[in-house]
Amino acid sequence: MAETATTKKTSLPSEVFAVEVPSHDLLKLAYDSYLANNRLASATTKQRGEVRGGGKKPWKQKGTGRARFGSSRNPIWRGGGIVFGPRGNENYTKKLSKTSKRVAVKQALTLANQAKKVVIDDIKTTGKTAEIAKYLIDKKLERKVLVVSEKTPELIRATSNVQQIKLVSPMYLNVFDILNADHIVISAKSVDGIKTWLTGGEA
Repeated sequence: MAETATTKKTSLPSEVFAVEVPSHDLLKLAYDSYLANNRLASATTKQRGEVRGGGKKPWKQKGTGRARFGSSRNPIWRGGGIVFGPRGNENYTKKLSKTSKRVAVKQALTLANQAKKVVIDDIKTTGKTAEIAKYLIDKKLERKVLVVSEKTPELIRATSNVQQIKLVSPMYLNVFDILNADHIVISAKSVDGIKTWLTGGEA
């Protein structure tokens, strides 16, 4: 496939932004893996030995005609312990090979490029939020904007208070951010970094 022409005489390498996407299966795996790996095991339940109360036997063992019970904290009772509930130490991570991750990112960038979401531009700022706000208006970038660039102190400070912008370094691109972005602004220098990373360069 031919390379896509962009502004500032910078071209998007076809081996990254114009790869074949036979299906969306790998993209879904990478997307789900990102969500799973960021999931916190915060839910916890108490077992019967941890629930308050239940020290006294509800009724005597024999003679009542009812089933024998030793504690009101029995899991089959209301207010009792929970059987096989979450304990807060669950591992929800999903592993995806490094090669698969890179292919998935290339496929996501290809789809974004086909949808004309990718813009090559170097954002100049002295660290003021107002400058970024004006940039978004001038470039007509609305809703969610993913900025791929080296994180300079000025750029971090200028974008940190703009809710619609997410700033990431080239090697921290992921399928989740790419697919959820309405616009992707990539600095000219980052294009080479992305190509090096996704075509077998540094991990």
